[in-house]
Amino acid sequence: MRTFYQVVVKYRHPILVLFVLLAFCGAILSQMVDVNYDMKDYLPEDAPSTVSLNMMEQEFDGGIPNARVMIRDVTIAEALEYKELLLACEGVTDVTWLDDAVDVLEPLEVADSDTVETYYVDNNALFSVTIDEESQIEAVAAIRELIGDDNAMDGDAVSTALSTTGTVSEIQKIVIFAVSFVLLVLLLTTTSWAEPFIVLIGLGIAILINSGSNLIFGEISFVTNAAGSILQLAVSLDYSVFLLHRFDECLQETPNREEAMVDALCKSTSSILSSGLTTVIGFLALVFMQFRIGPDLGLVLAKGVAISLITVFLFMPALILTTHVWIERTSHRSLMPSFRGFGRFVSRIMVPVACIFAVAVVPSFLASSRSDYYYGSAYIYGSDTQYGQDTQAIEDVFGIVDTYVALVPSGNTTAELELSEALHELSQVKSIISYVDTVGVEIPADYLDESVVEQLDSGNYRRFVITVEAASEGEATFALVESVRDILDACYPEENYLAGTGVSSYDLMDTITADTVKVNAIAIAAVFIVLLLSMKSIALPIILVLSIETAIWINVSLPYFIGYTVFYIAYLVISSVQLGATVDYAILFTDRYRENRASMGKKEAVRETIPSIMVSVLTSGSVLAVVGFLLGYVSTHGLLRQLGKFLGVGSLLSLAIVLFALPGLLYLFDGLIQRTTRNANFYKEGSQK
Repeated sequence: MRTFYQVVVKYRHPILVLFVLLAFCGAILSQMVDVNYDMKDYLPEDAPSTVSLNMMEQEFDGGIPNARVMIRDVTIAEALEYKELLLACEGVTDVTWLDDAVDVLEPLEVADSDTVETYYVDNNALFSVTIDEESQIEAVAAIRELIGDDNAMDGDAVSTALSTTGTVSEIQKIVIFAVSFVLLVLLLTTTSWAEPFIVLIGLGIAILINSGSNLIFGEISFVTNAAGSILQLAVSLDYSVFLLHRFDECLQETPNREEAMVDALCKSTSSILSSGLTTVIGFLALVFMQFRIGPDLGLVLAKGVAISLITVFLFMPALILTTHVWIERTSHRSLMPSFRGFGRFVSRIMVPVACIFAVAVVPSFLASSRSDYYYGSAYIYGSDTQYGQDTQAIEDVFGIVDTYVALVPSGNTTAELELSEALHELSQVKSIISYVDTVGVEIPADYLDESVVEQLDSGNYRRFVITVEAASEGEATFALVESVRDILDACYPEENYLAGTGVSSYDLMDTITADTVKVNAIAIAAVFIVLLLSMKSIALPIILVLSIETAIWINVSLPYFIGYTVFYIAYLVISSVQLGATVDYAILFTDRYRENRASMGKKEAVRETIPSIMVSVLTSGSVLAVVGFLLGYVSTHGLLRQLGKFLGVGSLLSLAIVLFALPGLLYLFDGLIQRTTRNANFYKEGSQK
C-alpha cells in the first residue's frame, strides 16, 4: 500500500490533469442522461398493469386516458368544440367525452344519469384525455394555454410533466444552498481559509464524474436525479476532511510533505475504506428491490461513493500537495470549541440515556411500519400547488373518479355481455364505453364509422373504458381493483388485461411492500458483516447496527404518532439510505473509543473520545441534515419533499444516538466487547475509572 501511495504522490501532476479531464467529460455527458419522472415505468416488467399497458399500446393507438380536463360553463356544442381543440393539441392522441357514451343529439334527460354525470354536470364538461408519453410536457403546456387557469386538469401525465419542469429548477436552488452551507461549515471547522475550497473542488470533481458516468444507464429516475448528487456531497464530505486532518497530524512528525502525505494515506486508508464500504453496501441493498427506482438510486449512489473514495485516494493527495502553500499561508486558529466540557457532560448522563434508548427500541420498531401509506403518484402535489387545487376543483364537481381500461379477446359477444353486466353490478362503476355498451351486439362492425370501431375493437381485442367512483389508491380502491380483476378472470380465464391509475397503484403497493423485509435484511446483514470483518468483533457490530437502526425506526415511526400519510417509496428508500449514510458516525466514534481504551479506563475513554470526533461528526451530520431539509422544504414534489424531511430528521436522530446513547452502550458493555473482540488490548488498571 505504501508503494502505491508513493507512486500517487510522485505522479500527482498527471493525476490532477486526468481527473480534471474526466470531470470535464462528466459535465458534458451528464447533459445526455435522460430523466424519467413516471413512477409506473419502474414497476417490474412482469407486473400485470405493465403487461396490460404494453398490450394496449400494441393494439390501440390512443393508449389509456392519463389526464382529465374540466371546462367550466359550456354548452354541449361548446364542449364538442373543446374536444376537437384538445385533440388538436400536440401530443394528445385521444379524447373521450359524453358523445362517446350516449347520443348527445337526443335530450340528455332520457340518457342514463350516471353516464351523463360522469362527463357533464351543471354545464361543466370533464374530458378523459390520452397524452403520448414522449410529448407530455408539450401537451400539458398546450392544454393549459387552451383552457387557461380558470379551468382545471390533472392526471398522471399532468403530474409527470409538472415534475419534469419543476424539479429541475428546484434542484438548482437546493444545490446552491447546499454548497453554500457546506462552505460555511468547512470555514468554521477547518484551520485554513483555503481548505474548504480544496475540499469542495475534490467533491465537485467526484460528483461530475459520477453524473457523467450515469450515461451507462441510459436514463435515471427523478428521485436519483434530485437526490443523487447532493447525497453524494453529504456522505462523501468527511472522507476529504479526514485525510486533511491526518495530513496535518503527520506533518508534525514528518516535515517532508510527500512523506507526510504517504503516511497520512496509509494511516487513514482503513478507517476511510471501512466507512465508505458500509455506505456503499447500504446503498447497494436498494438494488434488490423489485420496484426499479430502488436499483436505479442504489447503483448511482453506490457508484458515486466509490468514485468519491477513488478521488480521495488519488486526486485529493495531488491537489493538497499542489496547493499546500496556500493552505499554509491562510492557516488560522481553530474556530471551534474544544468540546471537552461536552465530553464530561455526556459521560455523566450516558448511562441513563442508554437506558432510555433501550426502552425506546421495541416500541419504535413496532411503530415503524404502522403508518398509513401512499403507493402511487396521485397525491404527489399538495393543496398549495396548482395541480392540487385543480384536482380538488374537479372532485368538487364530479366527485372522486378514475378510469380503468380492460382488454379482452374479440370474438365472444356473449362473454362481453356477461362482463359488462357483471361490471355494472359493482356500485363504484359509473359508466362503461365498450362495443357492446355503446354500439350494441346487433350492429355489425362493417356498418359503423371506422373511427368508432378502431377505438373499441382492434381486431384482436375489444376495449372496455370503465369510469369508476374511486380514488387513485387506498383500501377501497385496491378492493375494487381486485373485484374487477376477479370478474375479468371469471369471464375470460385464459387472457385479459386491466390498466389505469388505480390499477398501477395496486401493483405498486403489491410490489414495493414485498421489497421491505428483503431490502432491510440485506442492508443490515451486509453492514454487519463488513463491521464484523473490519472490527474483528462480535459485540461491536451488533451495538453499532442496533444504534443506527433504532434511529431509523424512530424516524419512520414519527408519522404514525403524528398522524400523517407516508409515501411508501420514501419509507423504503430512507431505511437503506440512512443506514448507509450515518453508520459512519458510529464507526468513527467506536474506532476512537477503542484507541483511547487502550491507554485509559472506559469512562475516561468516553470523555476523551467525544471532543476528538465532534468536529468530524458535526460537520458530516449537519451537512446531511441541511441537505435533507433543503430537499424537504424547497421541493414541491411530495415524494422528494418527504424523502428530504426523512433524511434531515434521520441524520439528526443518528447524530443524537451516536453522541448520547452509544457512549453509554460502549461503557455498559465494555466487558462483553473485550471478550468478543480479537486483540482488544484494553487498558486494565483504569477500567474502574
